[in-house]
Amino acid sequence: MYVGRIVAVGRSKAGRNAVMYRVSSRSFPNRQAVDNDGTLAIVPRPGAEADLQKSPYIAYNALRLAGEWAVAANGSHTDPIAEKIAAGLPPRDALVLCLSAMDYEHDDLDTPRIAAVVPRTGDVAWLAIVRRDALVVKAVGLAAGRARYLATYEANDVDEALSSDFDAASGEEAAAFVVSGGAFADLERPVTSAAALATEAGFSLGTYVVEDPG
Repeated sequence: MYVGRIVAVGRSKAGRNAVMYRVSSRSFPNRQAVDNDGTLAIVPRPGAEADLQKSPYIAYNALRLAGEWAVAANGSHTDPIAEKIAAGLPPRDALVLCLSAMDYEHDDLDTPRIAAVVPRTGDVAWLAIVRRDALVVKAVGLAAGRARYLATYEANDVDEALSSDFDAASGEEAAAFVVSGGAFADLERPVTSAAALATEAGFSLGTYVVEDPG
């Protein structure tokens, strides 16, 4: 099944919280996640820079840290959400404010904006989406060995059924898991991914790039 971009929150079997972002794409597969001084960004692969002239939505910061929180999202809303949380706004309020202000992407597909926020410690994360027909922001509980996800298409509501087994020992392992682990392995057209996994001192960051996204 093709669901487009994916955000996920989870907890490893060892009890470490994680947030993950995955690009799945039919139209722009020539992209990669890169680490820009602690911010994980989605950019064109070398040689595909001309794709930026076709769509303004394909390059953006996808994962940022905000103090004791990590934020993942599928567009330019990543930055204001992270900045408002870092300034002290509760995650729910930051998500509602930014998503309602920026709205869904006004492209040919009316692509929703999705976002996930996870605490370094704590039992509650957040998943959010603004679609053409709705704005949904929900708290979701974190359980060891499980992940909850939300996508731009098909799986585009915060639903208990949209879950997977999950485990990772680093940000890199979490980024790989959201591409080929658990229920994520059945979701089509993976391109690249980014993740943050909680540690005792902060977050471990990681990226993964599919060698031949097709």
